[in-house]
Amino acid sequence: MKSFEKKVAAITGAGSGIGRALAVKLAQQGCNLSLSDVNEKGLAETVGLAQAYGVKVTSAKVDVAKLDQMQAWAATTAKEHGKVNLIFNNAGVALGSTVEGMSYEELEWLMGINFWGVVYGIKEFMPHLKASGDGHIINISSIFGLGSQPSQGAYNASKFAVRGYTEALRQELDLQECGVSATCVHPGGIKTNIAKAARMNDSMKSIGIDPKKSQQSFEKFLHVTPDDAADAILNGVKKNARRVLIGAEAYAFDAMQRLLPTGYQKLVTMGTKFMQ
Repeated sequence: MKSFEKKVAAITGAGSGIGRALAVKLAQQGCNLSLSDVNEKGLAETVGLAQAYGVKVTSAKVDVAKLDQMQAWAATTAKEHGKVNLIFNNAGVALGSTVEGMSYEELEWLMGINFWGVVYGIKEFMPHLKASGDGHIINISSIFGLGSQPSQGAYNASKFAVRGYTEALRQELDLQECGVSATCVHPGGIKTNIAKAARMNDSMKSIGIDPKKSQQSFEKFLHVTPDDAADAILNGVKKNARRVLIGAEAYAFDAMQRLLPTGYQKLVTMGTKFMQ
């Protein structure tokens, strides 16, 4: 896909951050949009920003963890726009907790959004992408889909799952030669609201991590703007990239994990102790 002009893109989590930046940049390039989020206020703001570029923009309040809502949104998108070329599975949440300390409910909540939301986005939009003859699936994993971190077991699990699912999907699409491709994105420190909105519990204290201090420290590493992240993602789509790394720390962590596939864990443990 060398151009987004007159294409139709569906974006989850479009009410802020990377989702909003993607919507605006796609609109600037003449791409029509179907936007969703659970945050209706933020979603409406994104719609207004995108419509300023003269493209068709539709929106819906959608909880990506709910299959029926994703089914309805995909069907409505195809009906209102006549086709769908791109699905950006961008919506995500975070949880700070030890593996032992997290509740089943917390894990199910996070996996419902971060993993099952991606699964639903792929499966419900796939028929429409294939019908377009020129489709692309973009799934947002994370730097934490490349290597693990203490207190991020649930988040790591979801982002590793997105990575594995997307890589298998890309291979299957290559074999089918069906006109649809897929890209997995691994952002590092992006200036979004995910850290502020993250759920934290006191189990982190059992491994010497103060939840509030950890949240504040993490926010200091958020230096890449959503606009820059969106540019990297869209460039990756145009190049049909299998993987897109965003931010210096993503490249560094990827290199560290490749060089020290198990040894990196000791370095992360030492670094965590030092920071606390």
